[in-house]
Amino acid sequence: MTVSRRPRRVAIACQGGGSHTAFTAGVLGGLLEAEELRRYEVVGLSGTSGGAICALLAWQALTEGDRAGVGRRLERFWRDNAARGLVDRMANAALVSAGVLQNLDLFPGISPYLVPKALGGADVFRALVSRHVDFEAIGTDREGALPLLVLGAVDVLSGRFRAFHSRRDRIGVDSVLASAAIPQLFRAVRTGGGTYWDGLFSQNPPVRDLLEVEPDEIWVIQINPTAIEHEPRTIVQIADRRNELAGNLSLYQELAFIEQTDRLLDEGRLRPGGPFRHVVVRVLELPRRVLPRRLGPASKMNRDDRFLRRLIAEGRAQADRFIGALEFERAFAARDATAILALAAPGATLLAEPPFPPFDGRERDPAKLHAFVSDLLTRDLRIDSSRKQIAQDRVTWTLRLSGEGRAQECVAQADFQGRRITHLRLARA
Repeated sequence: MTVSRRPRRVAIACQGGGSHTAFTAGVLGGLLEAEELRRYEVVGLSGTSGGAICALLAWQALTEGDRAGVGRRLERFWRDNAARGLVDRMANAALVSAGVLQNLDLFPGISPYLVPKALGGADVFRALVSRHVDFEAIGTDREGALPLLVLGAVDVLSGRFRAFHSRRDRIGVDSVLASAAIPQLFRAVRTGGGTYWDGLFSQNPPVRDLLEVEPDEIWVIQINPTAIEHEPRTIVQIADRRNELAGNLSLYQELAFIEQTDRLLDEGRLRPGGPFRHVVVRVLELPRRVLPRRLGPASKMNRDDRFLRRLIAEGRAQADRFIGALEFERAFAARDATAILALAAPGATLLAEPPFPPFDGRERDPAKLHAFVSDLLTRDLRIDSSRKQIAQDRVTWTLRLSGEGRAQECVAQADFQGRRITHLRLARA
């Protein structure tokens, strides 16, 4: 008798970041349409601001049984959101330019309360979202029959974080507007007894709420880069980095809680059960190189069609990189050297540094590569699933190499072309 394994339960959290979340649309489409990921069941989605819109569109597709159509729905929304026509393109250019000048303190900000409601963007945005989401079909899922949806916002008056929760609230267009109400552009949104601003000021995105659905893994689509290479020196660079760090603050705190719980479980200092379970965290990060640095944070307001299409394409490329990384993990866990080498692109290189046996990255002999990988897999070496797997321009894993009575922390870093590995480096952390 064949015993079928249950699908891995995964929850996906989508960070906010204005127009940059077109990247999220590409990632979600690439992941949820992939046949290789049918073994994963999506049990929850969360998001903030633009990430909330992407999460909502993907969630509605899943609840309607249209997993294969997630990418199509998301790309249709972003196509509709792009600046079209001469007047719209000029207005977009003016808004982005004003944002740059404000960062340079050369242009005063204008309160949205000084702009007549009829001329503000809230009604246009409401109509845009309503064209793509059937809010009449959304009820309150008190029985938990559907994947969980959580949208983040913050109450301006009380300072309390608010998570619009599909199992407790009826999520409507005002919930989405509240999560996306950037205070420089929109008036606060009054709904459900609260007065809300963009969720960037609260949970960006909500992560801990997703633990309610007991996922095996949480995948975070991160818009703001974790690290940068050079010290910010210009006013625009400083404003950009401040914006990124502020947007990541709550995310780091929530992920640190999960990682700490995972480590305590691994060490036996916590017993699994009740609220404590091991959750693998994976992060798919928007590569910084695709962003126009001269615009700084103002590029998050940019609705230029070519810019949005480039972000979507980059999201799909990141999804491919991520899928390739998952396949590498499966082959590694199975201790299958042949399967690992089958994931290599033509001409791929392998470089190993201490504490691993040295291996020259210029070596191309298939027999020597197979012998090295086979020997490596006989060692007490594992991927540390209590630490985040991070997909940026390259994918990074934390490894644990045990021997001689002690464990050493190491890293594996892989570069990909599509889903194939072009370079793999093993070294001490």
